[in-house]
Amino acid sequence: MPVPYLTVRDVTEHEIEVRHSRFICALAPVDSEDAAREFVAERKRRWSDATHNCSAHVIGARAGHSGAQKADDDGEPGGTAGTPMLEVLNRRGYADVAAVVTRYFGGVLLGAGGLARAYGGAVSETLDRAESVRMIPARVVRVTADHAQAGRLESDLRASPYALRHVDYGDRVTFEVNVALDGVPGFEEWLATATAGRAVPSLGEHVHVAE
Repeated sequence: MPVPYLTVRDVTEHEIEVRHSRFICALAPVDSEDAAREFVAERKRRWSDATHNCSAHVIGARAGHSGAQKADDDGEPGGTAGTPMLEVLNRRGYADVAAVVTRYFGGVLLGAGGLARAYGGAVSETLDRAESVRMIPARVVRVTADHAQAGRLESDLRASPYALRHVDYGDRVTFEVNVALDGVPGFEEWLATATAGRAVPSLGEHVHVAE
């Protein structure tokens, strides 16, 4: 059963200092592992002279894939960087997000526990500053109408609280609408009223939408 999760709206950056080492964390919304890898690569290019660029990402479970998680210590002792970063994202309920923490070594060894606290703390503090978006389970609902009816229906949909995601103009017009799971019965009633019962909805894949 799909469950809600949090993500971040925009790229957010925050820096902390721990015993003279700089830890620069950046968070980004991502919708695939490819997007997460691209964000990590961009940060590594930007901070190419850093001691480490450690990363973690969580991709939420959606139609077409079951979700994915990855952590990378980038040369730090195993389990002291990427893993605590990933643990913070999971503990706080975030998905579809990538985190990169860039470290500039300050000359003082932190030990395994100190590293884990620094990397995890950098992610946690940056999440505190990011604008979060709650994503809730939804279904794609497809509605087909003839061309004579489609113009009015499209206008009604765009003025409604339901998110129209795509319109396909073929022999008939097919609308794709994102509807929160608990709102499907209400949408079916709304559609019956708007079309005098002439349009029948078809439930499609599971997705998540912003609340």
